[in-house]
Amino acid sequence: RIAVAMDEGFAFCYRHVMESWQRQGAEILPFSPLADEAADANADMIYLPGGYPELYLNTLANAKTMQASLIKAAAKQVHIYGECGGYMVLGKQIIDENGQSFPMLGLLDLTTSFAKRSLHLGYRKLSLLAPLPLPDQAYGHEFHYTTAITETGQPLFHAADRNGTDCGKIGLVNGSVYGSYAHLIAAA
Repeated sequence: RIAVAMDEGFAFCYRHVMESWQRQGAEILPFSPLADEAADANADMIYLPGGYPELYLNTLANAKTMQASLIKAAAKQVHIYGECGGYMVLGKQIIDENGQSFPMLGLLDLTTSFAKRSLHLGYRKLSLLAPLPLPDQAYGHEFHYTTAITETGQPLFHAADRNGTDCGKIGLVNGSVYGSYAHLIAAA
């Protein structure tokens, strides 16, 4: 049972990933953070895909039902995985383009900023650095303008670009909560 954030703020769910999970027997349980819906309390995993949380920062900062459901799930050691926009929401705060800070879930020691923009673009080969229910080796891509101004803790992946150039360690792991800017495409 995988609770998946699905709405205008979390729109980057790759169909082939969802279909692969379903072929393996997973039940997909959609919920809308923007409508302040709770993730299913009986979910075995919660997935926050990428999207455009920056367009809805005030709404997300005030989505108390959604926030409480994820914080409670983390306390129960439910696996919570965020990619790109989902990763940013798992952090402490997101700073908008005008420098205003919006509190997020605080499940990762992460602060991201749209005020300090820098393009990160490219395919990545990812090597998992923690014992989690993700492929040990995977392919993904990054496409974001935000900058992580605080990103402290155990990294999730070691990354290399498509030419094999070392991109360093990316993402974070905090217990059963983890994520990165990389969108997973396929196991390597």
